[in-house]
Amino acid sequence: MSSTQQRRFEVLRAIVSDYIEMKEPVGSKALVDRHKLGVSSATVRNDMAVLEAEGYISQQHSSSGRIPTEKGYRRFVDSLQEVKPLSQAEHRAILKFLEQGVDMEDVLRRSVQLLAQLTQQVAVVQLPVLNTSRVRHCEVVQLTPVRLLLVLITDTGRVEQRNVELTIPMSEDATPQLRALLNRVTEDKTMTDAAAGLADLAANGPSELRDTITRCATVLIEELLEQPPDRLILAGTSNLARQAPNFSVGLSAVLDALEEQVVLLKLLSAASDLHRVRVSIGEENLDEDLRNTAVVAASYGSGAVSMGGLGVVGPTFMDYAGTIAAVAAVAQYMGRVLGNE
Repeated sequence: MSSTQQRRFEVLRAIVSDYIEMKEPVGSKALVDRHKLGVSSATVRNDMAVLEAEGYISQQHSSSGRIPTEKGYRRFVDSLQEVKPLSQAEHRAILKFLEQGVDMEDVLRRSVQLLAQLTQQVAVVQLPVLNTSRVRHCEVVQLTPVRLLLVLITDTGRVEQRNVELTIPMSEDATPQLRALLNRVTEDKTMTDAAAGLADLAANGPSELRDTITRCATVLIEELLEQPPDRLILAGTSNLARQAPNFSVGLSAVLDALEEQVVLLKLLSAASDLHRVRVSIGEENLDEDLRNTAVVAASYGSGAVSMGGLGVVGPTFMDYAGTIAAVAAVAQYMGRVLGNE
C-alpha cells in the first residue's frame, strides 16, 4: 500500500470511528483537529473526494460532512487485524456470571443478557445443535407397574422427562435391567446413533422385555430426533428500539425479522468456526428486513465441537471493535461452562 493509499485509509478509519461515536456527518476540519493526521484540511478534503468516488463514504448534502457506506464499514472491519481484548476484570466477571447458571438453558439466557448489556444491542443465541450433542445418561424410574418415567440427559445439559405407559406390568426387579439396556445403546452416543441403537434394541432385545423396550425406545427416539420449537433466545430488543431514530428505514421490519427464527438461525449457522467472529453488514445479510443492520456472530462449543451460534444484531454504525471482542469472549466462556472445562 502506497503512502497516499495508507493516508486515505487512515482518513476512512477516522470517519468511521467518529460517525460511530457521534452519529453525525464528519467534516474535514473535524478530522484534522481530532486525529492529528499531519496534513491540511485541503488534503483531507481531496482524500475524502477520492474515498467518495470509490464508494467508501457518501455525502447526504452538498454542504454536509461525510458518512460511511456499507463498503466503508466493510473495509474498516476487515482492517481490524487485532481487536482490543476485554480487560482481565471483564473476563473474570463474564466467567463468574455464566458459572452461576443452574443448567444449560440458564447459561444460555445469562449469555445473551450479558452480551446485550455489554454491546447495547440485541443479542441472540442458538440452542445447542442436536446432531452434535451426545447422550450422557438415561434414567428409568418406575412410577407404577404400568408407568415409567424416562429422564434423558445430554452432554450439553439438556434434560428431558417423558412418561411411558405400558401394556404389560413390569416388576421392580426389571427396572435396573431396562436401565442398563437403554444406556448400553445410548450413553456417549450422538443423537442419531443413539436413536439407531434404540431401534435395534427394540427389534433384538430380550423377549421378556420386548414390549416395554419398544415403548420406551419409541418415546426416546421421538425425543432424540425432535427439534425444540423454541430454538433461539433473544435479549436486549429494547436496545435496538433506542436506536430507532438513527435507522434509515423503519425499525418495524428489523423487529419482524427478529421474530423469524429461521432467518437468525441461518445467520448464526454461518458462523461455524469456533475461532473466528463473522461480521455481515447491510446488503451482505440476505434477508431484506436485515439489510439495514450488521450482524456479529460466533460459534460456541466444547473442544473442537460447535454446539451452536451466538451473535449480536444492531445498526451498521455499531461499535465493531468492542462488539467483536464481546461476542468472542462470551462465546469462549460459554463453551468452557457448558463443556465443564
